[in-house]
Amino acid sequence: MIDTEYKFGEVHILANQIESGEDKVHFKNIFSNGNGGVSIVAFKAGQALDTHTAPAEVMVTVLEGEIEFTMIDKPHHLKAGEFMLMGENVPHSVKALKDSKVMLTKIKA
Repeated sequence: MIDTEYKFGEVHILANQIESGEDKVHFKNIFSNGNGGVSIVAFKAGQALDTHTAPAEVMVTVLEGEIEFTMIDKPHHLKAGEFMLMGENVPHSVKALKDSKVMLTKIKA
């Protein structure tokens, strides 16, 4: 069963589906099922997510802005149009260097 508010066959502009807020990092689910899903995250410059893990393999794609994505204590700078892959349960953190929007594609092994 797929969890989504979107209808199949409709066209949307991905970055327009979420706005960042001064109060916190914002998350929005695009769709998910038992095998993973796609979500987007919006940051204001300076906002961060502390070190955590994800129970899935993840493709991190920067849609807008620039982030520092630290994985296993190694920082990576990603800009709009760039992506990187991360394995399941890998410790990582994220800091927005500019206002940013990021797409997470999660696949459970």
